[in-house]
Amino acid sequence: MKKIVIIGGGASGLHLATRLGQYFSFTPFFKRRRKSPAAQVTLVDRNRTHLWKPLLHQVASGALDANMDALNYQVHARIHGYEFQLGSLQSLDRERQVVELGPVNDEDGSELVPARELEYDYLVLCIGGHSNDFHIPGVRENCIFLDSSYEAQKFHQNLLNRFLRLETRVDDKLQVAIVGGGATGVELSAELVDAVKLVGNYGRIRPNAMEITLIEGGDHLLPALPKRIGNNAERELAKMGVNILTGHHISAATESGLTTSCGKEVPAAIRVWAAGVKAPKFLTQLDGLSTNRLNQIEVETTLQTQTDAKIFAMGDCASCIDGNHQRVPPRAQAAQQMATLVGDNIIALFEDRPLHHFYYRDRGSLVSLSQYTAVGNLMGALVKGSLTVEGRLAGLAYRSLYRMHLAAIHGWPRAMLLYLIGQANRFVKPKLKMH
Repeated sequence: MKKIVIIGGGASGLHLATRLGQYFSFTPFFKRRRKSPAAQVTLVDRNRTHLWKPLLHQVASGALDANMDALNYQVHARIHGYEFQLGSLQSLDRERQVVELGPVNDEDGSELVPARELEYDYLVLCIGGHSNDFHIPGVRENCIFLDSSYEAQKFHQNLLNRFLRLETRVDDKLQVAIVGGGATGVELSAELVDAVKLVGNYGRIRPNAMEITLIEGGDHLLPALPKRIGNNAERELAKMGVNILTGHHISAATESGLTTSCGKEVPAAIRVWAAGVKAPKFLTQLDGLSTNRLNQIEVETTLQTQTDAKIFAMGDCASCIDGNHQRVPPRAQAAQQMATLVGDNIIALFEDRPLHHFYYRDRGSLVSLSQYTAVGNLMGALVKGSLTVEGRLAGLAYRSLYRMHLAAIHGWPRAMLLYLIGQANRFVKPKLKMH
């Protein structure tokens, strides 16, 4: 039996594991389990649970409880016909076709599971990326990153502690600086404005007790989107009271604030870094796989690596020039489209059919400005060119993206049930997580 190993349980990796697990483990009729699966699909991740990465800003602000919305890999694997292994990739041996997983330790450092090897016939790397500090002095030591659920929850605890201090020092202000005017920075800014208002309902904190500064190196917010959308977002954030600095690059970060390249000092007790994306450094050391300056693995249009046809890479850790000779951006919708193609191509390899080539299709982008407001543009077959949307309509479209993600990994019936449960929780639980 052939073995398919998927490293990384983000949105694209989980989507791929779900699809291949069902394809190889269930018969087409009535979803009955095969007596002997055509292939063994194994998903590897260093976390026990999955949370959709675009929701991390809500976890950080307390608008979302990660413990309630997270998906358990072990349970999901059992339902959908694949195996799950807890661990992190340590090394790759392409000649032997094995990957080595590091040991799993508990909170005290005691070893729970030793290092082990997994054999593969086809390997898929979808490890994702993290914020790029551009080697700016002090950033790694003095700024908070929101690249994982753990970091988002750590930020939330820090925020609650600061709120507690404001309860006893009513004349103080909490200064927060967010570097990066992309989707994460814009969405976090809006969520924090709402958070301080909600906390004020439970205590003695004034609505203007938090001073938020959003810093972007480009000439407008949301630089990956048309300028008019960035301007719309800037206008809405300014109404909320967010200070916006565009055209400012950070030259240093300290415990007390940030310094821009033009010498401006931005004091901040909390400093968040949400600028740039790069792949993990260890990808450059994986048995000769070709990588670029952002540590991304270089792939063909079939999403097979340029070095080894038995290894696929997708998402933020892949450097891809698609069939239209355009570089694929590190965006969630690109990773989702890549997962679909990798699934098609792995199935094609089993059935001795020609492989498909990747063509990135921009469906537009939506950015949440907390609660029911959003800005963005929609593109596709029903829209000629680009349609700019904002307000409640954009908010509705934004929330539908998460429901589509749930449908991809659970199926529509279970996804709609989870949505209804989430709506019910809105009436019985506080709007802000206070612990």
